[in-house]
Amino acid sequence: MIVAGGGQSNYNLVDMALGQIIRRKREQMRLTLDEVSRQVEFSKPYLSTIETGKVKNPPGDELLVKLEKLLEFEPGLLLHIAHMERMPSDIRGGYESAEAENEKWRRMIKNLIKESPDAEQLNTMLADNNLDIEGAKKSFAAGRLVPVINRVEAGYPKDFDDMDYPVGIADDYVRCPDLHDPNAFAVRVVGDSMEPKFNEGNIVVFSPAAEVHNGDDCFVRFTMPHETTFKRVFFETGQKVRLQPRNENYSPMMVEGKRINGVYRAICKYESL
Repeated sequence: MIVAGGGQSNYNLVDMALGQIIRRKREQMRLTLDEVSRQVEFSKPYLSTIETGKVKNPPGDELLVKLEKLLEFEPGLLLHIAHMERMPSDIRGGYESAEAENEKWRRMIKNLIKESPDAEQLNTMLADNNLDIEGAKKSFAAGRLVPVINRVEAGYPKDFDDMDYPVGIADDYVRCPDLHDPNAFAVRVVGDSMEPKFNEGNIVVFSPAAEVHNGDDCFVRFTMPHETTFKRVFFETGQKVRLQPRNENYSPMMVEGKRINGVYRAICKYESL
């Protein structure tokens, strides 16, 4: 289950994995798995494993084409998402990072055009050079892969390392919808100081690009020594930072701002039901 966190609640509900996309569209069309199974000529148990994400690999192109026609998807959409999921994680990570960077440039150009007195001339220049600042528009998209790099203590700060992986690379990944930060990362929660909102074993995604405000749940990285913790953050006077647990059995920590070399806001969490 993915839960919004850190004050960000405007998630695109259709920004999800392939199986979830298929299931959502099937339910919108009020079709049962039995009906879909008969029409695409694939077994109901297999279709169920696709929708629940229990298959190791995306389904084949033959089935995806049939599902696109039956469920009235844009032709080629499910094929595109499945082909993306088949990519090795390092190649897909590079592709998604490039797409995120392109989107930032598109937004910047849009803002320049909006504020420029020569907007018409700029639009003409873009058209003459076949430059598209709108980007691909799809009603459904697979969520972004975010690397799970280590564990974060929901307790007292502990030694931390990122296992020497490059940015965006790890042994395990989760999908995070509506996230365009190529430097986002996820960690597993250890300890109980952030209960009841965050429990041990939850996977929490953090975004270095997200703005941090007082009271946000944050991954906090220390220097001198190199440690991390997971707490609510409050910026006090005199360059002090209060790290506040959510669990009332734990006391807050006051630290010098110069000891902190990274504060990253929680964007979403994964938890088992």
